[in-house]
Amino acid sequence: MTIRAIEKVSVGQNGIGAFILQCRKIDVHYCDYSGSSRGMNSFIKSQLSKFAASHPQIEFAVSPRPRKHPVLIGRYINGKQKSICVKNMDPLQILLKVQLLRDSSGEKVKRVNKPVTSINESVRGVWSPYHGKGMPV
Repeated sequence: MTIRAIEKVSVGQNGIGAFILQCRKIDVHYCDYSGSSRGMNSFIKSQLSKFAASHPQIEFAVSPRPRKHPVLIGRYINGKQKSICVKNMDPLQILLKVQLLRDSSGEKVKRVNKPVTSINESVRGVWSPYHGKGMPV
């Protein structure tokens, strides 16, 4: 008699199993003539193609924006977007900003008041002066 395992379809969750990258599109806006876009122009010519080839799941859109500062806009699968102005930055700094957009989730930065976030407030429960023995009321 053979024992067979129960077949189950796995449910995808971030962090367990396959990882889904949150960034779906990065828009690159630059100007051909302004001095603040000098670093962006050299980034587009030298490093953007390598970065785009190593991340095929992200769509890259490069478009000129005359008389404006260069901007990177990251669009995420939750519908949110983040934009970073990269005026007067060199190509390595712009690469770090593109990696920051790639690694972000699109959510706003939340302040964490407690070090642990949990559904249950406490393992022991809520304290009350009526708990315990020998406490007169």
